[in-house]
Amino acid sequence: MKQRVGSVSIAVAARHWTQRFAFVLLVTFAFGVMLVGKADTVVISRARTLLIDLIAPVMDAASRPIASARDAADQVQELISLKEENARLAHENQTLLEWQTVGRELQSQNASLRDLLRFTPDPRATYVTAPVIADTSSSYVRSLIVLAGESDGVVKGQAAITGVGLVGRVLEVGKRASRVLLLTDISARVPVIIERTRDQAVLAGNNSDNPELRYLPRDVDIKAGDRIVTSGIGGNFPAGLPVGEVVGVTNGRILVQLYAQLDRMEYLRLVNYSLPGILMEDLGVDTSKSGSTPSPVAGRLPGAE
Repeated sequence: MKQRVGSVSIAVAARHWTQRFAFVLLVTFAFGVMLVGKADTVVISRARTLLIDLIAPVMDAASRPIASARDAADQVQELISLKEENARLAHENQTLLEWQTVGRELQSQNASLRDLLRFTPDPRATYVTAPVIADTSSSYVRSLIVLAGESDGVVKGQAAITGVGLVGRVLEVGKRASRVLLLTDISARVPVIIERTRDQAVLAGNNSDNPELRYLPRDVDIKAGDRIVTSGIGGNFPAGLPVGEVVGVTNGRILVQLYAQLDRMEYLRLVNYSLPGILMEDLGVDTSKSGSTPSPVAGRLPGAE
């Protein structure tokens, strides 16, 4: 019993002295390591290298998750930037498409208006240029609706022309819109003349794309490509308005291809030639009396006073 108590007392005393002088021992050990390092740098360098070799795999393994997290964060940031860039480019692309649509529309309108300028009506005539807003053609009628009416000076019977020739005539007139009967309508009849032979005929619509010539002389010498113009007979249209050209004879029918492309018209010029005929009759002017002179009906441009 006394031996055990003595052993415990020795252990307690040793621990006490160890704790008391631990700091001094550590400082002494550090100075010792420094002195050894100064004494033999080769040994310390090798030890340092060995330590680095041992620690490097651990540090590499520890750094990989951090690098992966950094790469993931960079990718997320890049995706966010790409999304923002994509949204910006999509907006710019939509804006460019809208401008492209506007540009094409303006180009088409410009082409149509330039096409109208190719045809110069009689200086005494007045006219209204109106946009085509609807094609009301069907199996039984061929007509168009234009955005011009009585308030713009349009009256029934006016010639509807494009830059290449006659299209039809104004059939019905409203306050702000009018209906144009096309030359291809089955009820359309226009006195014409074959420019090369000077033979007169009537251009009759048949609700197809190619009206036909009727009432020609039996010995007429007509060929494909012959130019057809208005004759001026009847007082509805002046003489010389271009209409189309002969494209051939089918089952004894002489078909004409109109100069105007009826399916691509955007603007029409409604011309008032102030001729007696449908125009004057619809206005109630009596042209049958001898010596009577029909008063001209002056059209005007849209919006003109």
